[in-house]
Amino acid sequence: MADTDIDVAVVGAGISGLAAAFHLTRTGRSVRVFEAGDRVGGRMAGRRHEGYVLDEGAEQIATRGYDATWRLIRAVGLPADAVVPVGGRMAIWRDGRARPDFGHPAGLLTGAGMTWRGRLSWLRFTATLLRHRSRFDPEHPESTPFGEMTVEEYARRHHRDLYERLLQPMSGTFFGWLPERSAIGPMAALLLAVGGAGERWVAYRDGMDTLARALADRLDVVTGTAAVAVKPGPRTARLDLADGTTVTAGHVVLAVPAPLALALHADVPDDERPYLTASTYRPMLKVSCLLDRPLPSPTRRPSYGLQVPAVEDRVFAGAILDHIKAPGRVPPGRGLISLFASPYASARLLTGTDEEIASEIGARAERYLPGLTEATRTALVARWPHGLPEAQPAALRLRRAFLQRPLRRVEFAGDWLALRPNSEAAVHSATLAVRRVLAAGTG
Repeated sequence: MADTDIDVAVVGAGISGLAAAFHLTRTGRSVRVFEAGDRVGGRMAGRRHEGYVLDEGAEQIATRGYDATWRLIRAVGLPADAVVPVGGRMAIWRDGRARPDFGHPAGLLTGAGMTWRGRLSWLRFTATLLRHRSRFDPEHPESTPFGEMTVEEYARRHHRDLYERLLQPMSGTFFGWLPERSAIGPMAALLLAVGGAGERWVAYRDGMDTLARALADRLDVVTGTAAVAVKPGPRTARLDLADGTTVTAGHVVLAVPAPLALALHADVPDDERPYLTASTYRPMLKVSCLLDRPLPSPTRRPSYGLQVPAVEDRVFAGAILDHIKAPGRVPPGRGLISLFASPYASARLLTGTDEEIASEIGARAERYLPGLTEATRTALVARWPHGLPEAQPAALRLRRAFLQRPLRRVEFAGDWLALRPNSEAAVHSATLAVRRVLAAGTG
């Protein structure tokens, strides 16, 4: 196009922005990705430190229900050994000790920290999902049989263990949600798609940013360059950058969290603003503890993760024992544990220094992982003010109309479009953005 610098400008080098750029480039469009940070990956970012491989955001992907992700992995050409099975299962804390098989079908027999009445409610919940499986589509979370019912509203109708020992810790740690604010439908649809929390999960051998780095190697990506405003016109869109330069493109894809997209878009149409406003986020805080030795599994059978319900602790939500999850990411004889802040405390903790965050969360975690303080050599904090998209009922009501909006010069990508915090939602959103850009054309 003679009157533009590029066909498509993508703002954000997280997995949704990179996936969108990759697919658009393959159609022959000229695409450039602008990233404010100094690295790619977004909330799938990784860090290498003294021989340790750290995941600063997302932890794993499923072998089922991640269709768009696996198609992208094949398209990029990642080798088969780029992913490794996650070792062990999850555990949950109750009555002073860790209980194995959290969220796993075996927990119906072993207990998984639940009473018999609680397990009966769990079984009924599972039966409800299976009976109505066809009505739970992760790509249409607004259309599930649960409607706008929140996690808490649904669970309170059943035995308290279903809420306190399954749905709250699952939504609080895996999703980063406050269960009284987010709808259960999107979470239930995801659980069905992947086969349940106890299904087979895998991790990238060299960190969760492996796919993002592979995509960036094949694309025109500019890091350290923040966008400050997007101004659509009738034939082009203008992207203003923090360094004072301007880029003119046929289309702009805002592949950033909804609150950031709302701030960047200089002229948000009336039929887009309500959903963008309703697509809220919870902050996420993660402390990576680099250990001088591996701490043992909290249960006799290897458990790579430990969930701590809010009824036990409203500051510390749980941990991943990375040296059990993916042993190859840790130097021989060392250990690595990731600690997660509770969604009830994350907003408060976000205002503290790294030292304050690591100290408070680490002190809480010591109760559940004895020896952690003594074994920790270094603690590194990852903070995400816009960490995990919520699924508030208002957003569910508005989502269908947002997806049916007219084609425009500015499009969007990100996990918030599916109202679920997982990388598959982000990758799939990229395909939606690409379809809309191609349908509109670049002329």
